[in-house]
Amino acid sequence: MKRHILFALVYAALAMACGVFYREFTKGYGFTGDTALGKVHTHLFLLGMVVFLLFALFDAKLDLQKHRLYLPFMIVYNAGVGVMSVMLIVRGVFDVTGGMSAGADGAVSGVAGLGHILVAAGIILFFVMLLLSLRTKKKGTDAAETAGCAQGETENKESE
Repeated sequence: MKRHILFALVYAALAMACGVFYREFTKGYGFTGDTALGKVHTHLFLLGMVVFLLFALFDAKLDLQKHRLYLPFMIVYNAGVGVMSVMLIVRGVFDVTGGMSAGADGAVSGVAGLGHILVAAGIILFFVMLLLSLRTKKKGTDAAETAGCAQGETENKESE
């Protein structure tokens, strides 16, 4: 759980740093239009900080760190958020400094698309991990209740 709270803290710090960069960079260039730089801050807060705070809560209840999909989720999801954020920054810097060629625009869009695919795959891994963990926990609870009932019946017969 502590690991995920630290991940959330790092993402929050990155989000705030990107927000400051956006404000100062656009101010330095006298840029007043819309730019992708303004979206990095929000993406990192939501996809980074909020997701990992929620993950910490689920982990505390379901012990998700022991699940076989935990490491693939962490690698795929964090790589996706990182790639996506870097590409938003690259596109935003080009927006502010005067645009980019058609080839560069296509390259940035392609890499950003890969980042989005990784984030989507990470979210799917997260939900599959949650559902499998809930099913495993339910089976364990049902088995414990069944064992408890059987033990109670044995104790009742012995006391008669």
